[in-house]
Amino acid sequence: MRVQPFVPRDPRDPVPLEPAPEPPSETLLPAARPTVLERRIPAAARAALGPLAAVVADPAATDVFVTGDGVVWVDAGAGAHRVPGVRLEPAAARGLAVGLIAAGGRHVDEATPCADVRLGEGMRVHVALPPVAWGGTAISVRLPRVSRVTLEGSGLSAATLASLEHAIVERRTVLFTGATGSGKTTLMAAWLSEALATDRIVIIEDVAEAPIAHPHVVALECRQPNMEGAGGVDLARLVREALRMRPDRLVVGECRGAEIREFLAALNTGHRGGSGTLHANSLLDVPARLEAVGMLAGLAPEALARQVLSGIDLVVHLERHSPAERRATLGQFVLDDRERLAVEPVSSAVSS
Repeated sequence: MRVQPFVPRDPRDPVPLEPAPEPPSETLLPAARPTVLERRIPAAARAALGPLAAVVADPAATDVFVTGDGVVWVDAGAGAHRVPGVRLEPAAARGLAVGLIAAGGRHVDEATPCADVRLGEGMRVHVALPPVAWGGTAISVRLPRVSRVTLEGSGLSAATLASLEHAIVERRTVLFTGATGSGKTTLMAAWLSEALATDRIVIIEDVAEAPIAHPHVVALECRQPNMEGAGGVDLARLVREALRMRPDRLVVGECRGAEIREFLAALNTGHRGGSGTLHANSLLDVPARLEAVGMLAGLAPEALARQVLSGIDLVVHLERHSPAERRATLGQFVLDDRERLAVEPVSSAVSS
């Protein structure tokens, strides 16, 4: 047998590493699926929920309330119902409210008795303390859906879906309107989720809650002033900041004040394909609501009408007829004989 001669190793050569042994297959456990509570709120803020944690963990829950008498209520799609066996003492309710707001990075006290924050991916918490809430601490929690809504799964008619799909492809600017809880923010998020992956979406909200399933979203959120009244950032300023970010689609979560002036100015200077929401009781009420908001921004009705007419292509008004049924009505803005803003229903499946 031939023996290989021994060759000493050069100390400058790297020492060969043996590959680490793979663990036995039986030790590889599947990743645990996150619970509803874990998907709705991060661990850092979960402790702040206290006695509300079990209620929030219900995947069917959409809203949770604490009234001034310490009673906890939950809406799981059929209206608010009292949660049996849970009642908070005044001190506990106040502590819960302060803790929830603090978990969202804001503060609430006698000087600032009302506050609104976002926790996790879209959980929105509003609290009001005495003496503003004279009956006792009031807490309102709006919960995001566990599963995201898509256009196909929104339950809208085929004609409405065709109009919305046409609008996203043709870069139409869409205003979603409706009453509180009608689903306008959810539908807007589902619509924006259909945008091209190459689009850059910049969304501005008072409190972030729109669940847009898109790879390129920049989300901006208002900031409450500190205890000295400094450091606040409002929607109007955020719209101006967003315009410096080169958005392909500019989105204002809710038009309600001075930001409407900045938003309409952007829509009339080349920023097409964006969106926004507006509270309104009916489709025919939308022009009057826009005029009221425009007056807060210093816009005359005639000036507002011209900017809306050239900046917003389609109105989608949502109405909630029952806990499980929502209907959409489409409209387009026109000018009436007084050169004021009006709206006409759209009957065709695809609006021009």
